[in-house]
Amino acid sequence: MGDVLIPLLIAATLAFALWRRVAVYDAFARGAAQGLAAARSILPFLVAMLPALALLQATGALGALADLLAPALERLGLPRSVLPLMLTRPLSGSASLAVLERTLDQVGPDSYPGRVASTLMGSSETVFYTLALYLGAAGVRRARHAAPAALLAWFAGSVAAAWACRIW
Repeated sequence: MGDVLIPLLIAATLAFALWRRVAVYDAFARGAAQGLAAARSILPFLVAMLPALALLQATGALGALADLLAPALERLGLPRSVLPLMLTRPLSGSASLAVLERTLDQVGPDSYPGRVASTLMGSSETVFYTLALYLGAAGVRRARHAAPAALLAWFAGSVAAAWACRIW
């Protein structure tokens, strides 16, 4: 159905724009220019964040943090095998996808940890990437409460994902 729906949606959008007498190509070019300006303002934040994530993974700091937090988080229903994914997800979508694949290979997709890992991956966001993207694009330099609030929501969502998997 997606093979038909997307081209129809594009055709309907173009037809509506032509009906409203919108200069489609000019509007597209203006939007592309705005997108490039946004990318230019965001790039320094991404360049800073990606090596920091690689450093945390290469040094084993994420694994050590998972081992340190495991006893407390297991009491909240989060299996130990899911903790590397939980800690990677706020930092990088592609890295967390690799961690999810490794987790599912180890525990199986139909196990409780596999379901929790899949739910975490599908229901959480890359917090720091999103903060860098939106705050950088908006030009916000002092976002004192944004990161703690986003991390609190990420933690609550992680615990809720584990509880939801246990209930259902």
